[in-house]
Amino acid sequence: MSVDAATVRRIAHLARIAVTDDEVPHLQGELNAMLAFVEQLSEVDVDGIEPMTSVTPMQMKKRADVVNDGEIADQVTANAPATEQHFFVVPKVVE
Repeated sequence: MSVDAATVRRIAHLARIAVTDDEVPHLQGELNAMLAFVEQLSEVDVDGIEPMTSVTPMQMKKRADVVNDGEIADQVTANAPATEQHFFVVPKVVE
């Protein structure tokens, strides 16, 4: 795949980058070099290789999935005007 001058100008326009006519040939060469590198990567045989997130094997640190009240119920309800057994007491609004 090769990038022409019109494509360079279009990419620059989409990226909102001001490109002068003198810069177009240099950018064209840079973009073509990048695309050539990507084409080289597609030639690599990756069959049977699992995707990885790091070059060193590691497990993510996980906390136990335990349901609890946070042990701060007194702090949560401390500023409430009325509470009862760690619940907010509100006036009845529905008959």
